This record gives sequence, C-alpha cells and structure tokens, in this order.
Amino acid sequence: MAATAPGSSTSNSSEHKESQAIRKALIEAEAETQRPQSIPLGDLHHSILTSNAFKVNYGMYLLWLRVAAILYATASVAVFPAVLYKADRWRRWCVHLGGMAWFFHFVSAVEMLVQAHHWVPVSLREVQSLLGFAVVSVFFLVWWLYDAISLGLFALPVTFFLVLIPALGAERYTFPSQGVRVSWLIAHIAALLLAYVALGFSLLASILYLFQERRLKAKPKTRFLTKEDSWWAPLDWLPPLDTLERLSEAMLEFGFPCMTVGLVIGVVLAQETSLGASYFLDPKIIAAFVSWAIYVLLLLVRRAAGLRGRKAAYLSGAVFAVMVVVWTANLFSHVHRFGAP
Repeated sequence: MAATAPGSSTSNSSEHKESQAIRKALIEAEAETQRPQSIPLGDLHHSILTSNAFKVNYGMYLLWLRVAAILYATASVAVFPAVLYKADRWRRWCVHLGGMAWFFHFVSAVEMLVQAHHWVPVSLREVQSLLGFAVVSVFFLVWWLYDAISLGLFALPVTFFLVLIPALGAERYTFPSQGVRVSWLIAHIAALLLAYVALGFSLLASILYLFQERRLKAKPKTRFLTKEDSWWAPLDWLPPLDTLERLSEAMLEFGFPCMTVGLVIGVVLAQETSLGASYFLDPKIIAAFVSWAIYVLLLLVRRAAGLRGRKAAYLSGAVFAVMVVVWTANLFSHVHRFGAP
C-alpha cells in the first residue's frame, strides 16, 4: 500500500478551508442584499419608496385614490342637473357619490402618509391629493350646515381635476404606445372643437333672437309693406322666439361637457410632457381653466336668475367672447400653440 505524501494532505486541507471561506462570504453577501436598508430620519427624497414594505402596499392607496377619482367624476356630472334643474333624484346621487368619494379619498390619504412615514405632504402629487381632499371636505361641511349644494358646481369638478394626476401614479404617467397617445390627442382636439362649434351656434341663435324680437316689435305687415318696415321683409324666415331661445340654451349646455372632457384629456396629456407642473403655468392653460370657471358661473346665473330673452342672448354672447379670448391666447403660449412641436 503506497504512503500518502505529506505535502498532498496539507494542500487538500488548505483548499477545503478556502472553499468554506468563499461559501461563507457568499452566504453573508446574499443575506446583506435581502436585509432592508436603514433610512435616515428626515429623508425628503422618499427613500422609503424603494423598500419592499412599501412596494407591497403601494398599489392599495393608489387603488383607493382611483376609485375616489371615478366617484368624483360621476358626482361632478350629477351635480349639474341637481343644481341647474333642481332635480331631487340627481341631488341624492350627487351627495351619495360624493360622500363615497370622500371616504375612499380619506383612506387613500391616510395610507399614503403612513407608508411614507411622515404626516406632512412633500411631493407635488401628495399636495394635490390633500388639497383636493380639503376642498371637498369644506364643500360637504358647507352643504351640511347651509344645504348649499350649488357650490358643488365648482368644488366637485375642481377636486376631480386635482385628484386626477395623483391617481395616475406616483411617477409620470406614460401611454402604452404612441397610437394610444394619438387617440387621446384626437379626442382632446375633437371635444374642444365641438365646444367651440356649439358656442358658435349658441351665439348665432342669440343674434337671430335679437333680430326676430326687433322685427316683431316693428309689427311688419305681411301683405302691404310700407317703406318703413320693408327692411324686415327678408327676415320672415326666422324661427319663432321660443325656438331660438331653446336652441341657444341647448347649444350652451351641450358645449359645456365637451369643454370639460377636452380639459380632462388635456390634463392627462400634459402631465406626460417633460415640463410637468410648469405646463399649467402657461397663459393658454390658465385662460382655459379660468374660462371653464366663468362658463360654470354663467350657466348657474342663467338658471338661478331665470334669464330669458334679451338678457339670455347677451349671456351667450359673453360666453362666446370668453372662448375667443382663450383661442387668442394661443398666440402668446410657449408650449400650447398651433404649429408647436
């Protein structure tokens, strides 16, 4: 039987120790990568967002916020017939949908702040979400104390606009493909063009109303026209005053949802750009939202005051004038103008 050389056993033992050391180092390295990183106190860069604990629950607060956004949208639709037409059924729907939206928004806000380990909003989307929650909370408080649901014409849509961007995600939303983005852009342009066309027909009906009223007051004769009223003879084809008034009001009310849909789609398209929140500081964008608020106010005034006839025609002209100002603002816009890249 051959004897084993002393040097051979020494080399085998050293190789065995090296392999054990390497195996131990690999186990420690793997354990280190799985260990959660310590987060310094007062970190304003949300390093908690990268932790596994937050990723597990991240979709939940976003889910509640998206549910709230959908409910805010439906409540914003219900509030208009509830206020403008004094419909009790729509009023109940508005209150119930808005109340459920407030509840889901509250759950989302609390869960979002708890997961971020702070109670003060830091990012822009956190501020937007909490500002929307404050607006709708004040609205429901005023409604409960004074039964003033008419304020919902402003509060509910404004809350929806504030919540829409945070509900898209913590980061900037990107469309799945260029084709989807182009589809949204086409819908945005089509909705706003329909709004302008509807307002144009409303203004035309209002102008014809004024001419027809003037013609009827002049009392032209149908068979024997004198020189004094022969000027009104070519206007015999004009529809009755009641028809012109209803046409003007219908076009005015049709243009409003078209404008609202166009603005909502525009908000989604704008947040995808590299400009971010600064996009909404552009004169064109500011003028668009101001005109929307004026539009709501004029609709409310027309219904609340029961404006008819000449005053209602002047009101339609005022709304169209506001839209012309917004259209003209394209000339001064740096990021939203015709022919812009």
